[in-house]
Amino acid sequence: MWEEMQRDESVFVMGEDVGYRGGVFLATQGFIEEFGPERVIDTPLAEASIMGIALGASFRGLRPIPEVEFADFLWPAVNQLIGEAARACYGTDGKVNAPVTIRIPYGGGIRGGLFHSQNVEAIFFHTPGLKVVAPATPYDAKGLLKSAIRDNNPVVFLEHKKTYRLVRGDVPDEDYVLPIGKAEVKRPGKNITVVSYGLMIHYCLEAAEQLASEGVAQVEVVDLRTLKPLDTETVLESVKKTGKLLIVHEDNITGGVGSEIAALAADQAFDYLDAPIGRVCGPDVPTMPFAQTLEDAYMPSTQKIAEALRNLAAY
Repeated sequence: MWEEMQRDESVFVMGEDVGYRGGVFLATQGFIEEFGPERVIDTPLAEASIMGIALGASFRGLRPIPEVEFADFLWPAVNQLIGEAARACYGTDGKVNAPVTIRIPYGGGIRGGLFHSQNVEAIFFHTPGLKVVAPATPYDAKGLLKSAIRDNNPVVFLEHKKTYRLVRGDVPDEDYVLPIGKAEVKRPGKNITVVSYGLMIHYCLEAAEQLASEGVAQVEVVDLRTLKPLDTETVLESVKKTGKLLIVHEDNITGGVGSEIAALAADQAFDYLDAPIGRVCGPDVPTMPFAQTLEDAYMPSTQKIAEALRNLAAY
């Protein structure tokens, strides 16, 4: 964000506590001192207003980056995103663009409880007109965020809260972008494909390493990176190679991103499948429990993924 604000004066950030506190996760720490309060805007606790102002600014040629402190607080702004931002370009025959990047910290695993742990990707994944990005590594986060900010379409940029402190990686100082809509094979394999995104990629990689060390299977790990548009080509290429598919995400299992990927594989790679498609996902409960034992029961883990992979390998 810092680099893009230096590069393009039309870029600005806004949200609750993004200014003098630097945001609840310190993502904008030092920004207000560098860019001033006109481009680093502390807002009231009013998500509908934050998103409405950002959308209006984008219609006027600016490139706002509104931050939602926690995904759980997003719901008052859904009309601006789904009802307006997603439809602006299509509804005006391309005459109005909405270059707005909505940063949303999401997900559990940090004992955030019922109202600071929600996964919200499915509702936006279902919405034509929005792009949805969910990086898993620092390198991908920088390259994809730059692409999102420069994109002329509204981009929902999902940042898993646990990765802020858990995941480390090298990030080049130089300017670079990564294409929105392109998955990446994070670990090559020949026996089973596992498809995931965000925090769960790291658990999938750990599980794949376990199976390799046990001599059970060579697991290929596909990181979607972008949920919408979905890179169907990379997913299908991997599934056709391995013949077995496991989908992992933290969001509820019913109607999640994994359902669409399973349907894709069944529709376009059925003749290549050697086993039923597997899913390791969050259960269908309303929200993330606060108690550690219950949150652990809800969350997919390295152990749960490894067990599912073992079952697929033995099929």
